[in-house]
Amino acid sequence: MRIVVLVSGTGSNLQAVIDAVQAGDLDIEIAAVGADRAGTYGVERSVAAGIETFVVDFKAYTDRSEWNAALTEAVAAYQPDVVVSSGFMRIVSPEFIDAFDGKYLNTHPALLPSFPGAHGVRDAMAYGVKVTGCTVHWADAGVDTGPIIAQEAVAIEDYDTEDTLHERIKVVERRLLVSTLASLAAKHAAARTI
Repeated sequence: MRIVVLVSGTGSNLQAVIDAVQAGDLDIEIAAVGADRAGTYGVERSVAAGIETFVVDFKAYTDRSEWNAALTEAVAAYQPDVVVSSGFMRIVSPEFIDAFDGKYLNTHPALLPSFPGAHGVRDAMAYGVKVTGCTVHWADAGVDTGPIIAQEAVAIEDYDTEDTLHERIKVVERRLLVSTLASLAAKHAAARTI
């Protein structure tokens, strides 16, 4: 199964995927890693691992639709079976989703459908829930909507700050992303042998 991973920041989820592939625990091909801006650590991690990279800088385009078209073209050039949003902080167009046949995978640091959006951890704490977690789902044209593939709960402890809770969620999120990709890769391999 070929994947393209999209990043906006440090790429810690991406690193977990790279590590699992290099260890032989995840039978996928990371065809490329793309970013929405230059200078991300996620791209640096990819270069260090010998993975091809590309940047479709959001600020280089006059409007969102131009950027979405350029991103779609750049990702499509790698013919991925799945596109993985790994901390990619841009909302893509419905045309992008459709171009990849709805195979755009996203992770979110909350138990969706609760606490969607960019501040899932902060919102969960502000609401006062005792349990939050992370979700891996197929992204659609909405914000953190789309069919849920996997979820795992994380308890909110009395001592937690937004940062400590988010770090504990990230540990679970990395594991859940790798296991989800492994499951998808196994289904992909099985479908190809039929």
